[in-house]
Amino acid sequence: MSSATNLLIRQARILLPTGEFLVGDVKISDGQIVQVGTDLSTNIDEIAVKIIDAAGLTLLPGVIDPQVHFREPGLEHKEDLFTASCACAKGGVTSFLEMPNTRPLTTTQATLDDKLQRAAEKSLVNYGFFIGATAENLPDLLTANPTPGIKIFMGSMHGQLLIDQETALEAIFAKGKRLIAVHAEDQERINQRRQEFAGITDPAIHSQIQDNQAALLATQLAVKLSQKYERRLHILHLSTGDEAEFLRQEKPSWVTAEVTPQHLVLNTEAYQKIGTLAQMNPPLRSPKDNEILWQALRDGVIDFIATDHAPHTLEEKAKGYPNTPSGMPGVETSLPVMLTQAMQGKCTISQVANWMSTAVAQGYNIPNKGAIAPGYDADLVLVDLENYRPVLREELQTKCGWSPFEGWNLTGWPVITIVGGNVVYERGKLFTEIRGKALRFDA
Repeated sequence: MSSATNLLIRQARILLPTGEFLVGDVKISDGQIVQVGTDLSTNIDEIAVKIIDAAGLTLLPGVIDPQVHFREPGLEHKEDLFTASCACAKGGVTSFLEMPNTRPLTTTQATLDDKLQRAAEKSLVNYGFFIGATAENLPDLLTANPTPGIKIFMGSMHGQLLIDQETALEAIFAKGKRLIAVHAEDQERINQRRQEFAGITDPAIHSQIQDNQAALLATQLAVKLSQKYERRLHILHLSTGDEAEFLRQEKPSWVTAEVTPQHLVLNTEAYQKIGTLAQMNPPLRSPKDNEILWQALRDGVIDFIATDHAPHTLEEKAKGYPNTPSGMPGVETSLPVMLTQAMQGKCTISQVANWMSTAVAQGYNIPNKGAIAPGYDADLVLVDLENYRPVLREELQTKCGWSPFEGWNLTGWPVITIVGGNVVYERGKLFTEIRGKALRFDA
């Protein structure tokens, strides 16, 4: 099944905006949901109606992944917009927000336009692109469109995108109203600790070099500047219990934060099992940090979930620490990982859908996304919560060809993914002729 003018999804277990479930039908026309109810009929004059029998499946809003690195342009040996969007479709991710550390960097209207054009030609799912802050591009940060916001690397970066001086940071916070998203790690502390632990080749040292304190210092600084200018701030991939407890006390209403599935379900014990495949920025933390982050997420201190999908080749990951790059893929496994946690009682299915779709749409002012209701875009995923299947390397769509969750037995795998009313993935088959659209970000 590929694109259709109209779809009728029958007998699904539908997650309603109230958080309750209804076993019923969803009618879709021209890319939008037009009706949700029971025993919906197809009108005789409707043409090209495709009927999906969804008995036994759960219908959720499509995942909006608000932090990915899809590597195009310039680093396509790791991933590109086509392969990454295939991985998205298979994982139930119907929209993504991509980061600016490509080659060239996404720091001008011209480089932003180039990415939008590439995505229009290649991406199976919907897309948006951050503009990256440098010390020199303040005018671009004020005017570039369309973009979900400004990305600032406070640490774990080199070159133009590293902004680790408070005066340069303050200049960005002081001008404009656009959302600022920060990678919060303190570069000065990281540099200090790199010297302290120089010569150690065990990748587990990565979590000590870029320790909890490095993350906390940067998050505290970002919040301080946000409070000073009442500037909309989003803290990317929160990784420590220390930051979560700080935000519990100090988080203004206009600040949001996210966490990755990795920082919820993996910890420093993963280095023993998967070595440098567990290396990411910010690093994996202790089991205690896992628990505090979970509590902060359930309590609303952390607002949503992102994967920080950052693929590297197995060859690159085999170079030996500290010569290995940080980052891991995630868009194909994020929804099953989180739904498996829900089935284990860590949270509810409704909470997962909120954290991975509804709250993201709200946080970035993306209209008509994140709910199953009339008038909303038909970006949807049907998942199987009855069966469990392992993560297998040979089934992955990401170009890097590996997952930190390889061998994990998960439920909630997407069976059908729908983007803009078009079936883009169904039971193992991708419909690669489908194209997503550029996301809108309302002021």
